[in-house]
Amino acid sequence: MGDPTRFAFFGSPKVPVLYGAETEKSAVAESILHDVPITGGRVNRDDYGDKLMGRVVVQRGLKLAAFMGGGFRTLGVEASNITLTDASRYEETVGWAEAAHQAGFDGCVWMSRQHNTDMAYVFFGDAGRVQEMDLVVDRTYGRAFAFPKDLDWLTDMCGSLRVDVLR
Repeated sequence: MGDPTRFAFFGSPKVPVLYGAETEKSAVAESILHDVPITGGRVNRDDYGDKLMGRVVVQRGLKLAAFMGGGFRTLGVEASNITLTDASRYEETVGWAEAAHQAGFDGCVWMSRQHNTDMAYVFFGDAGRVQEMDLVVDRTYGRAFAFPKDLDWLTDMCGSLRVDVLR
């Protein structure tokens, strides 16, 4: 399926997941800027040239495990052990997603580590969880960073974060 992430992959067969974010900025921060130091840096065309951004509209109430706010107290664990870890601890954090999956959740929600004013999401895509009909693509919105207009938007957004977008 892919490289390990905070909440994937687990199960046999592997449970497919879809990551999402509350805003455009948090989506970029959690993907294209994920490995750029917080102090700044740069992204190359290889980091963004094949990236697309879309928006989906949820069609039913989803049951999401909350890895934020009171959810940590309920679990008896701190954010530093689940959502504020770096990639070196993903083997540990994926266990929390697996536990949420086993408890019957459709996915998880947490405050983005990369843009902590916005929520980030992971949806489980196996049988009985989030299905294609549960998420409808908003056809009025989209960004493709290979296109000049969207690349300009990305460059402006990243500039305010001390990240240079190399063309």
